[in-house]
Amino acid sequence: MKLIQRIGYYLGGFSLGLIILAFFLNGKKTSCSYGPDARVLKNINSKKIIYSDIVNDYLSNKTIDSLEIQTVLKKGDINFSNSETRKKPCGVYIVEGSLDEKEIILTIENCDSIATILNLKIE
Repeated sequence: MKLIQRIGYYLGGFSLGLIILAFFLNGKKTSCSYGPDARVLKNINSKKIIYSDIVNDYLSNKTIDSLEIQTVLKKGDINFSNSETRKKPCGVYIVEGSLDEKEIILTIENCDSIATILNLKIE
């Protein structure tokens, strides 16, 4: 068997395997949260989220919408250098994200059962 035939069989089997995996995993809540950002954001989003008084003021003044905050919590990046991840009893994380050409910075206290958004900055 020539090398080109081997490569052809390999690529054919590999692509068939990818199609089967895509078929079986399609529609399920599968995620690949391997990076530290993705794991922490997934952990925060799985909990009940509470807004502090400062954040409630932003929401009541219609400066920002709760859906925009949720978008930043799903797609944002965690600034680990400014976060206090090992703070007791709850770690404090800085989540940065951009939305509609404005930079949004959230300060979140991540406890065991709830996550509290302590502060919000819009730049």
